[in-house]
Amino acid sequence: MRIDKFLKVSRLVKRRTVAKEMAEKGRIKVNDRVVKSSYEVKLGDIIEVGYGTRQVRAKVLDIKETTKKAEASDLYEIVD
Repeated sequence: MRIDKFLKVSRLVKRRTVAKEMAEKGRIKVNDRVVKSSYEVKLGDIIEVGYGTRQVRAKVLDIKETTKKAEASDLYEIVD
């Protein structure tokens, strides 16, 4: 699954277009590498998303095409 879609499905980012723009600006890293929106997410990847002054690091635990809001947090685990 593409990184922009994963961020939207997991609800780390509200909209896929916003995730795509963040990737274009270099604010999304996977395993300490800046990636494009077309990057294919794999289990175990560490995703780092920059929201202005705040950074969020999350480890990918599961990949699903769609999910309910209550189950979205099961797709990742926040890492320090």
